[in-house]
Amino acid sequence: MDNFLAPHSTEAVAHSRLRYEEDWLDWDISRPSFDESLVAHCASYHAFDRYLSGEDLFIPPRFPSELERVLRRHAYDSIHNAISRSRQTLKTGGYSRTCHLAEQSIRSVLNTEDNARRLLAWHRPNTPSPVTVEMARTVSVIKV
Repeated sequence: MDNFLAPHSTEAVAHSRLRYEEDWLDWDISRPSFDESLVAHCASYHAFDRYLSGEDLFIPPRFPSELERVLRRHAYDSIHNAISRSRQTLKTGGYSRTCHLAEQSIRSVLNTEDNARRLLAWHRPNTPSPVTVEMARTVSVIKV
């Protein structure tokens, strides 16, 4: 995970704050409103963590666009879970902003170096390289 999101990244810090420093069940009580940035960055972290574990991944993505869609769905699941646990109301447009921040975070990681290629290869089946079989062409002549 550290190869994609360093321990000091915004996503890792948000994940750490929600999972370890604050009580996950009561994380929202001390806040005056729903912390969109904290939830979005934690959702992004969770999306990569869930993808790397292979949880609920039945058809691995083949292209970067498919990979981004999978990661976005994972992030949305995490955002929905945070909203359902929260006792704070979302501000107008809060859901869209939270999703947008998570999407930006995911795109940023995928566009860094060769992360997209490495993530696509993560769940690629280990198949032997195809063997080239040469076929000889035979021409048959039928005499009448």
